[in-house]
Amino acid sequence: MWLFRDNLNYYERIRRSLYETLRDTLDRELIKIALLNSFEQHVKNGVEYNFVEKAELRPKSKKIETESKYNNSFLVIFSEGVINKSLKNYIRFFPENSITKKNLSDLKEFTLFKRFHQNMRYFETPIFFGLLEELLKVDYAILIQPDPSIKKRNRYSLTHYHVKIDWPIADAAEDLAKHLKYIQNNLYERGEKIGRDLQHKLFEYYACHHNVSGRRTAGLIAAQLLNKLDTITTVYVSSSESRAVYKYWERGITKFFLIKIDDHQIESIAAANKFPLEKFIKSFLYTAKGFYYAVAQANYIHTEYALPPTEPTGKIRSFNHAYRWLKLREELIYPKREDLFQRPLPFNWIYT
Repeated sequence: MWLFRDNLNYYERIRRSLYETLRDTLDRELIKIALLNSFEQHVKNGVEYNFVEKAELRPKSKKIETESKYNNSFLVIFSEGVINKSLKNYIRFFPENSITKKNLSDLKEFTLFKRFHQNMRYFETPIFFGLLEELLKVDYAILIQPDPSIKKRNRYSLTHYHVKIDWPIADAAEDLAKHLKYIQNNLYERGEKIGRDLQHKLFEYYACHHNVSGRRTAGLIAAQLLNKLDTITTVYVSSSESRAVYKYWERGITKFFLIKIDDHQIESIAAANKFPLEKFIKSFLYTAKGFYYAVAQANYIHTEYALPPTEPTGKIRSFNHAYRWLKLREELIYPKREDLFQRPLPFNWIYT
């Protein structure tokens, strides 16, 4: 389990501060790649963009949408510390898929190959996000962590591509259920039905329905596995079906998505936040043919049924599949990329 800042030494606190600053930058870039660039690709190819519906953002939503080849998908793991070798059986990354010129020569569609040099991998270099975006176009999953070859330095690097998540869903559900004190030894100790229900609850815990697959399943499994580390991690998942960026981090779950916004909503949000209308449009809204759209953010937290008991006892908790494990905490309109001085503004949309 990751440690709170108060439990860190001075060196570790400096690392935590650096990690959080870099993560803020990574948020912005992945939102651009997954959402803004995907929208532009739809427009460029004359295909209507399918905006996320309210029902899809409600916990336990079962709604399934059609995938689009113009949506950019990815799985990015950003770790505060070097991932422990003990997890390599489940998060598979090895020398043969490390970011080196020799290994990248196998990627036929990797356009930066001729210009690639090792320093491009480091977060502080200007070309870092260009390298990241090119790799996301041709690969399944990316790992960003401190460079393990440099001791006593917090230099974050793209260390591996083609990372595979190979931990069974049943094992992940068992791990979570033990943490929450719903079982003591194994997933099926209380019967096969509760064992299946706990696997469904694993998906609900990570804001997915149990019928999702692919990157979203891999992402939530990775998030559960990385909870074993004593450093924080962030898992980003973009799915062409969901049209959203899932962010699994120490404060809960966040989804970023695009929202089509009409004149009434514009006036309502601006008025509620005492924001001049013209300034709101300039600072928060992107223009398309005949309408405005914006980046929105939904933050979720776990209910009491998805948190460990407040009083540590040896007793196993009663389990009821009907109790919700996740709830919406807040909704925000995200400022445009070029406006660095605006704060996100609260708004209510998902349940209206």
